[in-house]
Amino acid sequence: MIAKTIRTPYYAVVFSSVKTGEDNAYDEMADSMMELAKRQPGFLGAESARNEVGITVSYWESLDAIKKWQAHPAHQIAQERGKENWYEKYAVRICKVESDYFFEK
Repeated sequence: MIAKTIRTPYYAVVFSSVKTGEDNAYDEMADSMMELAKRQPGFLGAESARNEVGITVSYWESLDAIKKWQAHPAHQIAQERGKENWYEKYAVRICKVESDYFFEK
């Protein structure tokens, strides 16, 4: 699904990851984090795909909303579990979206 966003500018958090191969409740945690993110002020939507590299892009109204999500206690726990159990490596990139356009048949 392609996220519907607001008028620019807004922000994108690009989370790219390579998993360790340990699944150990990963899907349940990922699903619960997405449900929690959807309830956070400033959350606009997200898109995700996984192959050898997983990529999740979440969209936010402001840098402040991103910082609050990053600091959310449940998200902090998920981040620690990710470092300990699920991710071989990952990168987080925060971008300001200056322009966008959509196509849909």
